[in-house]
Amino acid sequence: MMHLLRLFFIGLIFAAGSVYGGPADAEEITWRFKSEHQNTVSLEFYSQDRNHVWPGNGKVYTIDDWDTHAYTLSCRNNELICFGAWVRNQSNTYWGSGYDDKHSCENCCARCGQGDVQTQVLNP
Repeated sequence: MMHLLRLFFIGLIFAAGSVYGGPADAEEITWRFKSEHQNTVSLEFYSQDRNHVWPGNGKVYTIDDWDTHAYTLSCRNNELICFGAWVRNQSNTYWGSGYDDKHSCENCCARCGQGDVQTQVLNP
């Protein structure tokens, strides 16, 4: 009886991993950005396949120098992710999909699990 109960719980754990996505579904993508704008730039990434934002929780990534910055995101295989960047406190000056993913864009999205993204240069 104990053996059957143990097999039952192992089956439940396996089924939960299949439904909720286990490590096999986890991927990463790395984006690189270099700002050539004189002002501080805010940056977020937006999933186009689910309601998810990186870094999330009301926070943004900040670029306030001339260095190249890398951002590695944990994501789902083949998930479409777009970036939005804007001059801090001036969301009308933007790159990609801009503040809160409000604008359409060309070449600002990539699929998770299909390699890293070429460096994006944010020109004034």
